[in-house]
Amino acid sequence: MKLRFTKMHGAGNDFVVIDLIRQSATLSASQIRRIANRQRGIGCDQVLLVEAPDQPDADFRYRIFNADGSEAGQCGNGARCFARFVTDQRLTWKKELRVLAPGGPMTLRISDDGLITADLGAPRFSLAQIPLLAGNEQLEYQLKVNGCDITFGALSMGNPHAITLVEDVRSAPVAELGAALEANPAFPDRVNVGFMQLLDRQEIRLRVFERGAGETQACGTGACAAVVHGIRLGLLDNEVTVHLPGGKLKVSWLGGESNVWLGGPTATIFDGTIRLRHR
Repeated sequence: MKLRFTKMHGAGNDFVVIDLIRQSATLSASQIRRIANRQRGIGCDQVLLVEAPDQPDADFRYRIFNADGSEAGQCGNGARCFARFVTDQRLTWKKELRVLAPGGPMTLRISDDGLITADLGAPRFSLAQIPLLAGNEQLEYQLKVNGCDITFGALSMGNPHAITLVEDVRSAPVAELGAALEANPAFPDRVNVGFMQLLDRQEIRLRVFERGAGETQACGTGACAAVVHGIRLGLLDNEVTVHLPGGKLKVSWLGGESNVWLGGPTATIFDGTIRLRHR
């Protein structure tokens, strides 16, 4: 099977985007892993599929697969790259798109200057929606991980996130602690782990260990989750610049049940084709 693809990134968070409107394929988890493999495939954090919608009021269906082949519920940087792709490929002429994602419908806006912002919906804090196995819903939780008591906030942005405050992200044990928290039994669907350093009320530094991918250069939903948690703690204002290893993202949230908006850069790296074995 031969497939056309486009390699893209948003602030260093990289994706392989596959158009399944003008070509047909059903990809298995092993094929996703082959595509995402940085030594034997194309290499990416996630594989994004562009599909036709099955609802009349939607423009596209958007599916996200992690590098390990598991399907994700949401990806903010991926969504913005998705909007850039369907625009550049002339699959749409619209400046505002309604897209069906596994985590729920979302709105994507393309401004005249090319900036793409994504409405990632309202954050969810209930234990069942994250999901998180804990006694009661709280602003912060504690777990003993690798012999240490870790304090973290938890919420869903269409996918589960745990956020912990650190003094300096450069020295944070992202790989070790991220992997341990991702697989902790308290998170039955695993979890993305954000390490947040406060700079001031409008800026943070962030590193994210993503479930199924490991540490990435940027994570859009992780940036949103960190800002939401910081605002709930009273430490951040409603509009925040998030500095990630791959670049800067902008997150805004008015609190309560309002939606979270994510903006930042997108770029196309190259187009190509890949030949995959059946299954």
